[in-house]
Amino acid sequence: MIRVLSGVWPLLLGIVLIMLGNGMHFTLIGLRGGIEGFSAAELAIVTSSYFLGFLSGARYSPQLIRRVGHVRVFAALGSFMSAGLIAFPLLTEPWAWAPLRLLVGFCMSGIYVTAESWLNDAATNETRGKVLSAYMIAQTLGIIGAQGLLTLGDAGTSALFIGASILVSISFAPILLTVTHVPAVEVARPMSLRGLFSGSPLGTVGIFLLGSVYATQTGMGAVYGSQIGLTPSQIALFVAMLFAGALLLQYPIGWLSDRMDRRKLIFGAATLGAVSSVVGWVTGGSLWPLMMAAFFAGGVTTPLYALFLAYTNDSLSAEDMASASGGLVFTFGLGAITGPLVTGWAMEGLGPYAFWPVLGATFTCITLYALYRMTQRAVTPVEATEHYLGVVPTASPVAVEAAGVWAAEHAEAEREAQDEATASP
Repeated sequence: MIRVLSGVWPLLLGIVLIMLGNGMHFTLIGLRGGIEGFSAAELAIVTSSYFLGFLSGARYSPQLIRRVGHVRVFAALGSFMSAGLIAFPLLTEPWAWAPLRLLVGFCMSGIYVTAESWLNDAATNETRGKVLSAYMIAQTLGIIGAQGLLTLGDAGTSALFIGASILVSISFAPILLTVTHVPAVEVARPMSLRGLFSGSPLGTVGIFLLGSVYATQTGMGAVYGSQIGLTPSQIALFVAMLFAGALLLQYPIGWLSDRMDRRKLIFGAATLGAVSSVVGWVTGGSLWPLMMAAFFAGGVTTPLYALFLAYTNDSLSAEDMASASGGLVFTFGLGAITGPLVTGWAMEGLGPYAFWPVLGATFTCITLYALYRMTQRAVTPVEATEHYLGVVPTASPVAVEAAGVWAAEHAEAEREAQDEATASP
């Protein structure tokens, strides 16, 4: 593993720094919005704007890269994102924050596309799985670390926003100073929603609902914490627990994914998320039960994303996987735009504790639909499934496609090895 990482560590270091800055800004929006007196509905619109920008960036940044090149796009988007982060405390109005968040989301998505293109190009067929796994871990560690940095300053001032901007700015140095080869960016045209649903109803519906869950957790979690009276340090810990759970539960869920009916695992993980949401709701803000609820509710969200990708690929031919990956990213983005709006409306009308019932209801919908789909389609034999790879929801179509190709190739190689072992005397 050390030999594999030796060639890509500057890229991974840059990603960690980017995620430190972006992770700080996500929680800061909820903290500063609470200080400024923004309503839950207003902050929901601000949150959804980020995911609208992220979805747009995934669609249009490959075109920009083909037109002017990786380095120019990477530098331009980084500059705009850094400027956007500094502008938040200068324009503390919801009408200004919404377009700023859209800009940051667009830039972040384009940065992912560019960085993941370099990372994928730096990997070989033998190392791609390990490189992608290290990339996903780097992202998650960056977000968790960002929450610790938030305790070093006051969200009521500009200092933390400036710190986030600085982190994003310096993150480009290790990447741009070490990358020499410029890879081609070829992102397949996304499969239509009709075609995606026809191939994998559970994958399509499930990943839409999961987009709602993920955006609600990451975008509205700090808003919820602020409105129930948690201190800034407690809010940072709450958000960190959402991602710490994902980091620790990814491996056991992935291990099970390659050994059992994935629909049953989806059912079980979503049920755990629903139960955790109920616990979070009934705790009444009691600190440590609340943190444990966040750990498990957030802990199943990221593994479920990778589960839905793997399960969808099981239902498709190798030729359709690339376009399906783009379709799933688009579907997830639609859910991510919708989720905060629904949650913000519920919190506005029913109070901040509506955060948990909305999450629980969405997890329950995933659970019930997985249960229904078990009655509609025969189980795919474990030996015929593609491999699971822990892709995080923030990945662009470049990483999702690369993960799908790796999973298919790895599974096919194992099947061929098993056939040869069976055929030999």
